[in-house]
Amino acid sequence: MERFHFPNLRQNYTLSHAVLRTLLGRLLGVPAGEVVFSFGRNGKPALAGSARIRFNMSHSADLALYAVTLDCCLGVDVERIRPAEDLEHIAARNFHPSESADLLSLPESDRVDAFFRCWTRKEAYIKAVGDGLSMPLDTFQVTLRRDRPARFVQLSDGGEWSLHHLDPAPGFVGAVVYRDLPRVLTLEPLATAQELLVSPRG
Repeated sequence: MERFHFPNLRQNYTLSHAVLRTLLGRLLGVPAGEVVFSFGRNGKPALAGSARIRFNMSHSADLALYAVTLDCCLGVDVERIRPAEDLEHIAARNFHPSESADLLSLPESDRVDAFFRCWTRKEAYIKAVGDGLSMPLDTFQVTLRRDRPARFVQLSDGGEWSLHHLDPAPGFVGAVVYRDLPRVLTLEPLATAQELLVSPRG
């Protein structure tokens, strides 16, 4: 928390992690303060002593997104959709060449949404793998067009990976990735941190 300079960022960090502890505590049947984390080689958190429950979280602006499943690694990412003048240059430096070309082939009015669809799908994957920034974003390819299903086009990692597009809230886009055949995905309704922290239900 202390790494953030602005008070609102510190507050968002504190609340999002308090909610994470609360949600995981309810799954485990223990108070939030008793939830214990372990960390992988690149800092990816996991539940200490619980091999089955896997989780991941992401936050952007004032929205946090949590994903929980059993028995497979997963990653989630969410971003607030916002205009930027250098999206094409960011894509050219970071995306797979085919993704960058696909982005530029779209009308300018569609590029911002497509950029963030691509970005969240790629971020969710590297979070699922647990390699963080050590995995270049241009080494694998995902779909980014609105009229095409979310999927991996090119992936060097072996095994079966599933990718889902998410629309968690107006003005935001997200993705969840996990290493398994496609599972049933349930997106819970939006709730405030206060509602989640005081609600007796999971």
